[in-house]
Amino acid sequence: MGWVRVVMRAIPLATLVFGGLLILLLVRLVERPLFGLRRPVTPFITQFVCRAAFVLLGIRFAAHGAPMQGAGAVVANHASWLDIFALNARKRIYFVSKSEVAGWPGIGWLARATGTVFIRRDRGEVRSQIAIFRDRLAAGHKLLFFPEGTSTDGLRVLPFKPALFAAFFDPTLRDRLQIQAVSVVYCAPEGRDPRFYGWWGDMDFGPHLVATLAAKRQGEVHVVYHPPVLVSDFTDRKALAKALEKQVRAGLTQHRPA
Repeated sequence: MGWVRVVMRAIPLATLVFGGLLILLLVRLVERPLFGLRRPVTPFITQFVCRAAFVLLGIRFAAHGAPMQGAGAVVANHASWLDIFALNARKRIYFVSKSEVAGWPGIGWLARATGTVFIRRDRGEVRSQIAIFRDRLAAGHKLLFFPEGTSTDGLRVLPFKPALFAAFFDPTLRDRLQIQAVSVVYCAPEGRDPRFYGWWGDMDFGPHLVATLAAKRQGEVHVVYHPPVLVSDFTDRKALAKALEKQVRAGLTQHRPA
């Protein structure tokens, strides 16, 4: 029966994701020459696909707090490939990812189509990164970062890397940039390992996807939006990183099952 559930969920999910991608690309053919970096229509397609994906998987989705209004940056803990769906389901955001992801088969193509910003983790690239962030923020985008630098088992939050926040203190960004911390909390199906949805370390994607699709009973995911902060309220990147990490950690503690 596990394989029956895999097939029954995988086919509709693949149809949803790749069908949505096809529609997005077709709309983007018109949207791009008219609006450039601004995307007034296609983010709604991404958002619909991500919300519908949880329905097809049988995973309950709940959001707490209010997504910030206007352009800005978003930071969140990173626990699973499901984060992509969870973080897009309520808030229209654009991921910031390492440049290597652009070359990954399938995933890189999806990332490029949905407007992911690719950056090199090199101090020599800071100037160019600031220019990219400035242009995307000017277009009204919310840019999402994973400051932990890697994924976890979903039960903890790793220390945020302050180097990521250096670009936010550029004079062209600091005085007007707001950042919202978001906690993504996974609750495993009843009776399963609390780390059931976590995808970290050297775990392969395929087996984890199959295990998720095969689950007889599914759990739930909670996305917690914390009050946004202004970069200008902090003296340096370390203080900013620590404050945002504290918010994310508190959300995980509050909404995680005992």
